[in-house]
Amino acid sequence: MEEKNNNSNGNIVGGYCFGTAQDAEMARQEEKKIEYLESHMDYEKTENMLLVYKKAIESRIFSTPIGWEYLKRIQNELNRRDDLKEEVPPIGLYTVFAHRTADEIKVPAPRIPQKKEKRDVRRGMIASVIINVMLAAAVAAMFYIALTSDNPNILNYENNLQNKYAQWEQELTERENTVREKERNLMIDR
Repeated sequence: MEEKNNNSNGNIVGGYCFGTAQDAEMARQEEKKIEYLESHMDYEKTENMLLVYKKAIESRIFSTPIGWEYLKRIQNELNRRDDLKEEVPPIGLYTVFAHRTADEIKVPAPRIPQKKEKRDVRRGMIASVIINVMLAAAVAAMFYIALTSDNPNILNYENNLQNKYAQWEQELTERENTVREKERNLMIDR
């Protein structure tokens, strides 16, 4: 009686009784896709069949038993061909068939070796220390270059400017002294 009820609701498609009208509609859409592919499929060319088969699997255009049956027919046909040069990929269903409660599912916890983890952490720490030391050395080298450079920069601009003005002052004093000395020499000679 339940089958008649589902049939009157239109949940039977291609000999399968689907649990919901939405699943039945998906199956009907897949039937239309199959009709389209059948009308355009060239079964004489193995390469074309394989290309359509792979594309249907990669794009997951079939998600009901209706589409899976069609893919299985193509797969069987491809496996019978002698001119096929590569392996036919399996049909991915991407669904779960076993309905279990969380208590029934016993998944063993992954065993992670502790020694390997400690070794990895230690290696990471050593690498981190080495990199930090190298970076600190690079920063120290940059400061050294900046401090000893002749070009004024943010670290030594004040000293460089004071040195430059002191040098100019010294040169001016020397010139002044030279000029005064020459003036004295000229006055004596007269």
